[in-house]
Amino acid sequence: MKLIAATDARDVVHGKGESAFLDVREAGEFGEGHPLFAVPLPYSRLELRIGSLVPRNETPIILLDGGDGVAQRAAVRLMGLGYVNISVIIGGVAAWASAGFTLYKGVNVPSKVLGELAEQIWHPKMLQAEELSNWQTRNHRFAFFDTRPGDEYAKMRVPGARCVPNGELAHRLGTLNDDEPIVVTCAGRTRGITGAIGLHLSGHEGPIFALENGTQGWALAGKSLERGNAVDPLPVVDEAATSLSKQRASRLLDLYEIDRIDGKNATELLADKARTTYLFDLRSADECQKDPVPAAQNVVGGQLVQATDHWVGVRRSRIILACDGGLRSALAAFWLKQLGYETAVVMIDAALRAIPVRMPRPVPERTGVVDARTALRAIKAGALLIDLRGSMTYRREHVEAAIWSIRPRLAILGPLNDRSVIIIADDRDIANIAAVELATLGARRVDWIEGGHKALVEAGARKKQFHPRPPDKDAIDHLFFVHDRHDGNLDACRRYLAWETGLVSQLDTAERAAFTLIRPEC
Repeated sequence: MKLIAATDARDVVHGKGESAFLDVREAGEFGEGHPLFAVPLPYSRLELRIGSLVPRNETPIILLDGGDGVAQRAAVRLMGLGYVNISVIIGGVAAWASAGFTLYKGVNVPSKVLGELAEQIWHPKMLQAEELSNWQTRNHRFAFFDTRPGDEYAKMRVPGARCVPNGELAHRLGTLNDDEPIVVTCAGRTRGITGAIGLHLSGHEGPIFALENGTQGWALAGKSLERGNAVDPLPVVDEAATSLSKQRASRLLDLYEIDRIDGKNATELLADKARTTYLFDLRSADECQKDPVPAAQNVVGGQLVQATDHWVGVRRSRIILACDGGLRSALAAFWLKQLGYETAVVMIDAALRAIPVRMPRPVPERTGVVDARTALRAIKAGALLIDLRGSMTYRREHVEAAIWSIRPRLAILGPLNDRSVIIIADDRDIANIAAVELATLGARRVDWIEGGHKALVEAGARKKQFHPRPPDKDAIDHLFFVHDRHDGNLDACRRYLAWETGLVSQLDTAERAAFTLIRPEC
């Protein structure tokens, strides 16, 4: 591990070759301000996610924290996992800002910046909420799709929209009439913009519109959203529609010079120890279940574009995109190339199915497992009960004897002086990695409760509900920035949209140059 200045770190991030710029602060801290290309990897989840985000031990890693020593602790843990090239920014995020570099609020910012930049050069047609409402009232002929995944759609939608995520929608265009007007929406801007451009790239001949500002624009126009929505099955693609999707994919791959490979090539690229290569299967979950590619991560193509830093931790790495027809992969490659990744599209074949699975690094079992009644007896005898669930979950309801904490803040508990610790966590591995910190504080033993909070309550533990603790300043896992924009807070909607449309103006020269934009063919 070495210590580096913020200016030197930035040179690496904007230089040549691979690098992983990892922000190890918790989600709330990250979302309140982070460097543009920092990838969120909270210390509370470090060992659980590092293997998928940064699969190659030799990749240069730069760690950023709040100047509180968490990055150094993270570096020690990563070295224990075999990572060999780790740097820590001296002074953390404050030093980054003091060097004159911008801190960006929010999440998935590079993808959102790309959407805003693309809107400026592709100029997709926008439909205002009032005009859409008039179309619906007058039974205007058009198809209306929500391009978000099902879990988001289920929470709220503009009335009449059908859930068909980006990528899937383009692949299934053959189920629509060629000249049918299409309106796409999302919760804000990015997926509406990229969705509309993607349909244009896919060759749809009818008018294509994005609903201006998505569900938030609809709410700001004084209109009601529908909540608790059922997600319909995706439109069935017949032989003719499949053939059309393949033809459109071939055209797109040729036009934008996107590499095509086969399963044998993919195997060789994944075996290359000098490069970081990711393999994603962009088919629907049902398709993947019926015909699995075990070595690939399954993700909706539109989501991989929308939240690239959730799956890809290494800048300038290589991304292989798999599907059966090519169009879902081609569209994702089109966008990911503009984010600076080397992309290739592969059709699913026997060689791809046979690629060995990269086994995740197992988390050592550092906790015992106890049932709720045993835990209550131990607590009565003096064991410390720590609740590691989310802070907002703890506020809603927690066991009276439990104190809330999170891995980077466990040291606040002070010396444990050979005391036993009982942990409430939704996942035992969360408890296992927290046990590392607790051992350094002097815990005699650490146990995880099977069944967690619910089991304790059912065993007779007293509970508290709607408790004000932890206070906002300590709830570092929760992002308060416009967090209630989808729950009726119109002011939060306005602030969110102003933030999103203002992202491009915050870019400096180096940040702007990191986006290799593809312009429309004249």
